[in-house]
Amino acid sequence: MDNEEKMIFQIMKYVLFGGLALLLVSMAGCPVYNVWEQEMRGKAELSRAEQNRKIRVQEAQAKLDAAKLTAQAEVEEARGAAEANKVMAESLGGAELYLKWKYINMLSERKDGDRTVIYVPTEAQIPVTEAGRVTK
Repeated sequence: MDNEEKMIFQIMKYVLFGGLALLLVSMAGCPVYNVWEQEMRGKAELSRAEQNRKIRVQEAQAKLDAAKLTAQAEVEEARGAAEANKVMAESLGGAELYLKWKYINMLSERKDGDRTVIYVPTEAQIPVTEAGRVTK
C-alpha cells in the first residue's frame, strides 16, 4: 500500500466512524425529540380547546344580549300600543266604543270589497242556535 491508498483508507475510516457517531447521537436524541414533540402537540391542543371555549362563550353572550334587546323592544312596542289604545278609548268615550270604532274601521279597510256582516242572535253573549230546541 502506498501513501495515497493509506490516506484514502484513513479518510474512509473517519467518514465511517463519523457517520456511525452521527447515527448513534441521532438515535439517542429520538426519545428526547418524541417527548418534546408530544409536549408541543399537547400545548397546541390545549390552546385550541381554550380558544374554542372562548368562542362558545362569546357566541352565547351575543345570543343573550340579542334576546334581552329583543325583549326590551317588544315591551316598548306593547307599551306604545297600550298608550295609543288608552288615548283612543278616552277620546271616543270608553273601551267599548273604541272596539266598535276599530271594528268599523277594519271593515272599511278591507281590500277585497266584501263588507258583508253576518249577525248572529245572542243571549248573554252566547249564540242562540236551533240545535238545542226540543220538539214535543
